[in-house]
Amino acid sequence: MGRRKQGSLLPLEVNILEVANDAGSKDELLYGFALARALSTNDGKSLASHGTLYKALGRLSEAGFLEAEWEDPASAETEHRPRRRFYRITANGKTALIAARAGAPSQARNQSFRPVRA
Repeated sequence: MGRRKQGSLLPLEVNILEVANDAGSKDELLYGFALARALSTNDGKSLASHGTLYKALGRLSEAGFLEAEWEDPASAETEHRPRRRFYRITANGKTALIAARAGAPSQARNQSFRPVRA
């Protein structure tokens, strides 16, 4: 397997930006577990391991395509669960997504994504 061209996005990264863009247009918050569910196939099989997903989220954040923030600890404590890290697509992310769409066929993804409302 060769190195990817600098500035190009992997199919998983394009899919993440697609879901983030959809969530952003609905003023919904995107977090890792919900994103993993959105990227799973209709039969429930994962398209990527969680480690791969979080590495891709890190790359997209470092590139300025996503911004990330931790939720208020009190919210998680009230619901007796770990804190979530929320992701939003940035203007640069939208530009990168448009460029990726123009250069490659769109990726199919699960439409049953149910993120948290902002």
